[in-house]
Amino acid sequence: MIRINFARTPREDNTSLSDFIGNLIGTTDFSFEIRKKSLDARRNKAKFVYTVDIFVKGNEEAVAQKCGGTVLPPEEEYIFPAAKNMPKHRPVVAGFGPGGIFAALMLARQGLKPIVLERGKRGDQRKKDVDAFFAGGELNPNSNIQFGEGGAGAFSDGKLNTLVKDKGFRGQYILKELVAAGAPAETMYIAKPHIGTDLLRGVVENIRNEIIALGGEILFETPLTDIVTDGEGICAVIAGGKEIKTDSLFLATGQSAKDIAKMLYHHGADIEKKPFSVGFRIEHPQEMINASQYGENGDMRFLPPAEYKLFTHCKTGRTVYSFCMCPGGHVVNASCEEGYLVTNGMSYHARDGMNANAAILCEILPSDLGDDIFAGFDYREDLEQKAFNLGGKDFTAPAMFVGEYLGTHAPLTRHIAPTYPRGVRYCDISTLFSDEINASFKEALKDFGKKIKGFDSANAIITAVESRTSSPIRITRGDDRQSNIKGIYPIGEGAGYAGGIISAAIDGLKSAESYILGL
Repeated sequence: MIRINFARTPREDNTSLSDFIGNLIGTTDFSFEIRKKSLDARRNKAKFVYTVDIFVKGNEEAVAQKCGGTVLPPEEEYIFPAAKNMPKHRPVVAGFGPGGIFAALMLARQGLKPIVLERGKRGDQRKKDVDAFFAGGELNPNSNIQFGEGGAGAFSDGKLNTLVKDKGFRGQYILKELVAAGAPAETMYIAKPHIGTDLLRGVVENIRNEIIALGGEILFETPLTDIVTDGEGICAVIAGGKEIKTDSLFLATGQSAKDIAKMLYHHGADIEKKPFSVGFRIEHPQEMINASQYGENGDMRFLPPAEYKLFTHCKTGRTVYSFCMCPGGHVVNASCEEGYLVTNGMSYHARDGMNANAAILCEILPSDLGDDIFAGFDYREDLEQKAFNLGGKDFTAPAMFVGEYLGTHAPLTRHIAPTYPRGVRYCDISTLFSDEINASFKEALKDFGKKIKGFDSANAIITAVESRTSSPIRITRGDDRQSNIKGIYPIGEGAGYAGGIISAAIDGLKSAESYILGL
């Protein structure tokens, strides 16, 4: 295997990559795999940077010397361990987001026929409820952006990049599984892969069908409500009014399932507070972000909608950063309870909307909160309730122009239409946050304006409140990945161990692996 690195301009990238490599190595008798494709837009000179593995017959060293490549051994691949024994009871997976999906899939492939409990609805039914709510209908507390098949990530951008450093190749394995289930082939190699809300639902449905075909059972609209213990570990769960015997529970209920955390705490589970973040969504014209990142002459016929990632350490001692940036996306309502307003961002696969949006977040530390273990949930709920009231108590979102928030009051030369589906009410959102948090946001917005031209422009729009970016608690676990209540495997975002689709999926995979090895 010969690995080579090279760059091509966007216009060149539209031509045959196979012909380009053939000319580079001087033969047509080869095959290749793209290992990575990223976009380098520094100095406003966009180019795609490739890492490609080439497979040829004969003298690899000679070919590598000709093209400036390196001969490498075949890359290792992740192999899930085989089950040597069968458990007495079927394992139960609570929650069918990325952590629960991959835990259930791996257990099903080992013949363990997992029982999956999901409080929300199947993907197609869930979408109908979400669409109806966006159009002005009532909120379904168990079928919304937070709850239902695919988890909260099913109604986001479907971003698959992760900061997890996993040397076991699990991340690559998960990407392969997603492609096999219908994700675009480029998911395997682009530097910041995303599937898009529209495609991700079909991918999840295909994985669900495989789990069922292997004997697994998925019970939608069946929330976990309680557990039964024998003084040492779990021996049953209560769901849908019925008791299910089990000695293993994979807990992937998501960060909005406060009721589950409180139930576990009542049973003696060790839980600790952890940092989390709150803030708002900010919207700019996508063409402005494109011009800033690519230059005024960037040819958008060959370039994807531009992205950004920003952070600054403020004088207050807090860090403010952008999160879940959605090129060509939409700001959406992510509430799961009446009387509480939560925003999020999403994009379809094409990312062809007029606006770019991202969360702008400020960290909240355990030291900011009271002593109660669930003080972080209380903080979030207080913020969400204030946002709901500020917006008008009908899920209209409070919004504000950046110029007004910063106090610049510059003339509004161009109006940016907010994409939030239930409408916005322009008001003073600074009343939601403390003076210190507001000072941090204002300093950060001005700093971001130095990094991206126009970011702090007076007519950019802020929509509040973004509060469900990570869990405020962590359900502690040991080296065997189990809670102090034996048999409970806390996984994913809700348990405080992940921050995105891939990291949650890896976490679910690892816990299923640990369980299998312990049989």
